[in-house]
Amino acid sequence: MKQLKYLLMTVLLTLAAGGAMAGDLLLGAGDVVKISVFGNPDLTTETRVSEAGSITFPLIGEVGVAELSASAAEKKIAGLLESGGFVKKPQVNLLVTLLTSQQVSVLGAVTRPGRYPIDGKRSVLDLMALAGGINSEGGDTATLIRKRGGKTSREEIDVVNMVRTAELGRDFELAGNDVIYVERAPRFYIYGEVQRPGVFRLERAMTVVQALSTGGGLTPRGTERGIRIKRRGDDGKLRTIDAQHDDLLQPDDVVFVKESLF
Repeated sequence: MKQLKYLLMTVLLTLAAGGAMAGDLLLGAGDVVKISVFGNPDLTTETRVSEAGSITFPLIGEVGVAELSASAAEKKIAGLLESGGFVKKPQVNLLVTLLTSQQVSVLGAVTRPGRYPIDGKRSVLDLMALAGGINSEGGDTATLIRKRGGKTSREEIDVVNMVRTAELGRDFELAGNDVIYVERAPRFYIYGEVQRPGVFRLERAMTVVQALSTGGGLTPRGTERGIRIKRRGDDGKLRTIDAQHDDLLQPDDVVFVKESLF
C-alpha cells in the first residue's frame, strides 16, 4: 500500500508540473490586474475588479470585465480607447497580479489544505498535487462539490483506482469555488488476545485474518476460534457477528479475539 501511495504522489506531482496547460482564465470580483498601453506610460493602471465586475480605466471610465478572459479584456479596453479617439491602434497588455475569484478549496486529509488559484485549465489531480497530495491519514477517495447553473452536485472520486487503471474520465475540470475534500481513511478496531490491540487503517477488501496479522497475531492465550465482530447497523444499533476468517471488514468494525479455553 505504501508503494501505491508513493506512485500516486509521483503521478500527482507530474500532472501538476506538466499536465495542466495554462489558458485564458476568467476575471472576477476581487482580482487585481495591471494594465498598460504600449507607448502610453501615463495610462498604466493597477486596479481591483469591483463586486459589480468592473474596473475604472483612465479616459474611458468604467469597464465591465467579469467573466472575460485576460485577452478578451485587453481587446475590449483597446476597442474603447480607439473608438473614443484617445489612442490610435492601442496595444493593451493586461496582467493578473492577484487572482482571488477563481480559486478551489482543497480540504481534509491532504498535506497542505487551503485555497488554490486556477491559473488555466486545472483538474482534480492537478489541485490535489498542488496541495501536496493525500497525507498519511487520508483515504483513497475524494469528494468534489461543484455548483453549475445554480445547482450543487457531489461527485465521489476513487483517486487511487483512477491512477492505478489510468482511466482519467473522472478527473474533472475545475472552476472557481469548487471544493475538493479528502476523507480520513476508514479504520477498524481490534482487541482481546492479540499482540497489538488498537485502531488501524482499514485496507481494501481486508479480511478477518488480515486484521489479525495487522494486530501482530495472537497472544499465546489467543485462539482463532470464536472471533467476533461488533458492527453498527444502519439503524444505529450495535450487533455482534460470529466471524469467519475470510469475512470482509467494514469501516469502524470492532474485532474481538477470545482467550482459548485450553
